[in-house]
Amino acid sequence: MSDWEKRSAARVVAPARARKLAKVPFVELADGRLQGVVSSGSDIERVYVSSVEAGAYAFACSTNNNRPCGGARGAFCNHIRSLVGEAVLQYGAERVARYLRVETGGEEPTAASVTNAMTGARPAPAATKTAAPVFSRFLRQLAYLELDPTTAPLPEMQWFPQARAVA
Repeated sequence: MSDWEKRSAARVVAPARARKLAKVPFVELADGRLQGVVSSGSDIERVYVSSVEAGAYAFACSTNNNRPCGGARGAFCNHIRSLVGEAVLQYGAERVARYLRVETGGEEPTAASVTNAMTGARPAPAATKTAAPVFSRFLRQLAYLELDPTTAPLPEMQWFPQARAVA
């Protein structure tokens, strides 16, 4: 067993490129969507939970208290464009395009080409259902950042059941 396998912390895949967390502090490819938390440009206390569904490109953008984004009316708002841009920095353009099932016309994908290729984008009918779990994961991630570094196990991070000895 290697040294890293004995620790309570897992190795994290390094981002494709460094990104600034002030504008988009949380981005993930999960639940069949690109989703994350995007800071408001006008109010420091407001954040938006934005998402784009893979394949169908249905999108949603609302504040952390479920008020709809004023800019997401029939097309991607700036929050979603920022989310796509930061996802490309975090995961790489190829991985984001593959996850979202976006065809960029044979060219090397970029954040702009991925966004532009999602021409069938439309607002998602049940946008508020996706916001709560995403925002909850974001808050949980923030809580882990406040913990002191340790190699001791964290009970909530032990995902696998322990094997029981059979007598």
